[in-house]
Amino acid sequence: MEYRRILVLGGSGFVGATLAERLVEGNRHVLVPTRRPGRAAHLGPLPTVEIVAADIQRDDELAGLVRRCDAVVNLVGILHGRTGDPFGPEFAAAHVELPRRIVAACARHKVRRLIHISALGVADDGKSGPSMYLRSKAAGEQVVREAGGIDWTILRPSVIFGPRDKLLNTFAALQRFAPLVPLARADTRLQPVYVGDVAQAIIACLDNRLTRGRCYELAGPQVFTLAQLFELAGLYAGRVAPVLRLPDRVGWLQAAALEFAPGPTLMSRDNFNSLSIDNVASGPIAPELGIKPSSLAAIAPGYLAPRDTAEGRRRGGV
Repeated sequence: MEYRRILVLGGSGFVGATLAERLVEGNRHVLVPTRRPGRAAHLGPLPTVEIVAADIQRDDELAGLVRRCDAVVNLVGILHGRTGDPFGPEFAAAHVELPRRIVAACARHKVRRLIHISALGVADDGKSGPSMYLRSKAAGEQVVREAGGIDWTILRPSVIFGPRDKLLNTFAALQRFAPLVPLARADTRLQPVYVGDVAQAIIACLDNRLTRGRCYELAGPQVFTLAQLFELAGLYAGRVAPVLRLPDRVGWLQAAALEFAPGPTLMSRDNFNSLSIDNVASGPIAPELGIKPSSLAAIAPGYLAPRDTAEGRRRGGV
C-alpha cells in the first residue's frame, strides 16, 4: 500500500465521514482537521482516525498537516456565497484559493498525491459556467491541473445521495407537512451518485496509478428530473405532496426569497443558475475505478422511510 497516512480536508462532512470509514477499513491512518472538533465527534470511534483542531485557512497550519501525510484528499466545497464576478469571495476562498494553497503546501513538503473533488457540470476550459459555484469549481480544477510536481486526480461527482444527504432528506421533510410544494427548475435532469461509491472512487484513485493526471465523472446508473427526485423522496418517506412547477421567472424570485430568508439556505439564485444545465455524465464510470454504481432505489428507502417502518424492515417486518 503506497499511501498509508491520508489528510482528508473537509473530512467531518457528509462525504468525509463515509470516506474515513472506508479508509479505516483499509488500515489507513486518517487525519481530519477541523476548527471545531465537536463537529467531528462522530468520527471519534474510528480507531485510526485522528481529529486535529486546526484552521486550514492558515498556511502554517495547513502546511503542518500536509507534512504529516503521504496523500491529500480535498473535499472542501460550499454551495452558497456572496455575489461577485466571476464568483464571490466565499467561493473564491473555498474553491480556488484553498486548492492553490494545498498544492503549494504539497510542493513544499514533497507530498505528490492529491485527489481533488470537483463537481459534475464543470467546464473543461477552467472559466465558464452558468453559476458562481461552477465557475469557481472550474477555476479550482485549473489550479490543480497546472500544479507542477503533483500527481493529481480530479473527481466530478453528480449530486450525492446517502443517509446524511441534504437534497433527498430536505425533499422528504418538505413533504411531511406541506400541502403543495412549488419547485423551480423541475425538469432539470440529474444523475445522483451514492456517497459510498464516491468514497470507493477516492480509494481506487489512491490504489491505482493509472488514475494519476486524470479527471473522472461520477454518476449513478439512472437519470431523474428534479421533480422525479422530489416525488421519490416523498414516496420513500411515506407522503408525496403535489408539485407546483414554477416558470423560470417565478423560480428565480423564489430562489431570491429563499436566499435571504432566515435560517439555513434551502435555495439561492446561484443554485437556480446551476440548475439551468443538466447534471448528467457523458458516459459510464471509468473501469479503472472498479465501481458498479448503486441505484437510488436500493439505498434511499432505507434512510428516508419513517423510523418505525425502517425499523420494521430491519427486523424482518413490514
